[in-house]
Amino acid sequence: MTVWEAAVLGFVQGATEFLPVSSSGHLVMAQSVLGTATEGVLFEVAVHVATLLSILIVYRARIVNLTEGVLKRDHEALTYVGLLLVATVPIVVVGGLARNSVETLFDNPWVSGIGLLVTGAVLWSSRRGIARAARERPALTAAVLIGLAQVCALVPGVSRSGTTVVVALWLGVYAEEAAAFSFLMAIPAITGAAVLQIGDLGSASALGVMPLLVGSAVAAATGVLAIRTFVAMLDKRSFYLFAPYCWLVGGAFLSYLWMR
Repeated sequence: MTVWEAAVLGFVQGATEFLPVSSSGHLVMAQSVLGTATEGVLFEVAVHVATLLSILIVYRARIVNLTEGVLKRDHEALTYVGLLLVATVPIVVVGGLARNSVETLFDNPWVSGIGLLVTGAVLWSSRRGIARAARERPALTAAVLIGLAQVCALVPGVSRSGTTVVVALWLGVYAEEAAAFSFLMAIPAITGAAVLQIGDLGSASALGVMPLLVGSAVAAATGVLAIRTFVAMLDKRSFYLFAPYCWLVGGAFLSYLWMR
């Protein structure tokens, strides 16, 4: 992988990590079109970790408040953090037990195209779900269901932010709070994915240090803009407009795979 290719893939990751269009699906598609290949999912995990910085920047005040609240044993803060942990349990269990199976999905580009079509259908349903919003935060059952939605996003092409936010909307959580909960629960998910890949860090030599650094830097730089765009479209109730994009890109990529 060249530095230029890493920059392109990093931009794709940063721009799509938080938009409901599946960063993993776009990464697989970009690699397929560019003709690049990475060993396992090391590069994807590297740029995912880079986008973790974007969450910390955008939600720094929320994170500081939650941290202070937990240290002071504030009931609301402890409850909210507890819900985030509950929502994280499903992906920890499934990601840990089915790690090898999940990684093989990234080797089949057809999965990403189909996953984007599914994501489009989920996003389209948000038109009605957003009108049901009435809660400041998820209840316990909602947290579990949102966590299960995050598990579905282990499949490349299925958007993590899209599925978790839409499920939260359908369960009555306000749009802005649904987005905040989704992004905050990504912190332990991304961290956990990185921990699982520690044993594979030796394969970084196959990629080169510079491509990893450049790809990660570009991903982190574009992630903040993606988060703000995501929240703005939720606020304007135009979130569902990402659905036609997913259908168009997914359909075009499947056509590309069929014709090549």
